[in-house]
Amino acid sequence: MRKLVLLVVLGMTAAVAHAQAPVKVGYADVDYIFAQMPESKQVDAELKSLQTQLKNQSDTKVQEFQKKLADYQANINTMLEPVRVNTERELQQLQQNIEKFQQDAQTTIQNKQTQLMDPIYKKVGKNIEETAKENGFSFILNQQIGGLDVILYGDEKMDISDLVLKKMGVTPKPATTTAPATTTPAPKK
Repeated sequence: MRKLVLLVVLGMTAAVAHAQAPVKVGYADVDYIFAQMPESKQVDAELKSLQTQLKNQSDTKVQEFQKKLADYQANINTMLEPVRVNTERELQQLQQNIEKFQQDAQTTIQNKQTQLMDPIYKKVGKNIEETAKENGFSFILNQQIGGLDVILYGDEKMDISDLVLKKMGVTPKPATTTAPATTTPAPKK
């Protein structure tokens, strides 16, 4: 990942060196933009609702399994062999159904998240592009990719995040500042 970032930066540097017109590079904090958008709250609410619904269904299936398992364990000594074998098979099937349901639930949540986020990604991308063009930027970088900083230093004047939000009709909320964590170095041995 760092090699990719380095290649992008080197490529941009080469483009700047060979360009006839000045190149203006800016950046945007996409996570910040998403957090400010009203749509993100709706997406979160819909996903939490779906997760709760699926968890309740899973819990019901698990309770049913546990009840049958407890009944089986309580009566195992008095069961006839064919009944015991049939009950064990039924318990195994219930357990497999629970596992499959949980896997399907994860897939359902991921698909729903993709379905809900795609229009937002497109909207943000379109507005970043339009804002960049309107303000004469040649390149706009994302501040972070996969949790890694892409921009190690950037003049705050080159951050177009608030401009993008304003273009979408969202009034940026002031950023909450937190004191940076301080660490005390361990004593040397």
